[in-house]
Amino acid sequence: MKEQLELIKQNALAALAAAETPAALEELRVKFLGKKGELTAVLKMMGKLSAEERPVVGQMANAVRAEIETKLEERKTAIHAAVLEAKLAAEAIDVTIPGETVTVGHQHPMNQVLQEIKDIFVGMGYTVVDGPEVEFASYNFTRLNIEEGHPSRDRSDTFYFDSEDEVLLRTQTSSMQIRFMETHKPPLCMLAPGRVFRKDEADATHSPMFHQIEGLVVAENITMGDLKGALITIMNKIYGHNAQVRFRPHHFPFTEPSCEMDMQCHKCHGTGEIDGTVCSTCHGEGWIELLGAGMVHPEVLRNCGIDPDVYSGFAFGIGLERTAMGRLKINDLRLIFDNDVRFLNQF
Repeated sequence: MKEQLELIKQNALAALAAAETPAALEELRVKFLGKKGELTAVLKMMGKLSAEERPVVGQMANAVRAEIETKLEERKTAIHAAVLEAKLAAEAIDVTIPGETVTVGHQHPMNQVLQEIKDIFVGMGYTVVDGPEVEFASYNFTRLNIEEGHPSRDRSDTFYFDSEDEVLLRTQTSSMQIRFMETHKPPLCMLAPGRVFRKDEADATHSPMFHQIEGLVVAENITMGDLKGALITIMNKIYGHNAQVRFRPHHFPFTEPSCEMDMQCHKCHGTGEIDGTVCSTCHGEGWIELLGAGMVHPEVLRNCGIDPDVYSGFAFGIGLERTAMGRLKINDLRLIFDNDVRFLNQF
């Protein structure tokens, strides 16, 4: 039996020395030290030995087990170290190689122009506010003096959420006039930029989703002259003092009198055509509508608890996309929404 133990030890130590992987080590552990291993099989035969031989053989068997376990741990440590070294060598980083260039992003052209406009208005004393895009018809229409049956309330123009036409995607940021006047008393100056939604066909100057910047001023003795002066000042700051704009009479239910303001087309410079072809940006008009405006209708003031015999005001709604088109010389509004990096990187 002593010869068997010695043979097991020699075979085990030789096999462990040749093992190269953790899996091979585990196989050898099971082979020599497992419940059905070679050393266990020898120990099961100790019952056949005499009383004098058992202690001697038992001591030798324990020594063999201890030697095999020691060699097993040594080999395990060596193999793990070799695996780690190989992995580090394979994943080595050459710090002298130039790194990849990290592209630094920038603001979308729409945000650039919006920030410029907000800075201008803040400098003029306006408070910038935000409001819900999902709006009630009472704020979006009724309290703005837009009665039932008005074309703008038709389902062909407006995105409604319910069959009663009471909840909708706001069609204008003018609803913020009502929300602001509910919680603030004159004198007040408010600017409300945000997204609005209408069932418009997408073309060079229209989109079903666009951005509008609503402005409102209410105080004593506000006149149409104040409105025109404010708008001309703003356009001069955005486009320069040579900006060509015009005012046209118009009708809005929530302002009286009302007007629209156009800017001369930046592509055809007011001619309506380019090389004998109708200008695709202004559709041959020579002008691009930028905003609607007017004096706040007395009924709108009453709806918000403000006495129109004491206070007056003006309001305007600027189309941000069209303003950006002129500011950045963009010929087609749809380019703003395409998110083509080649286009965006120009700004």
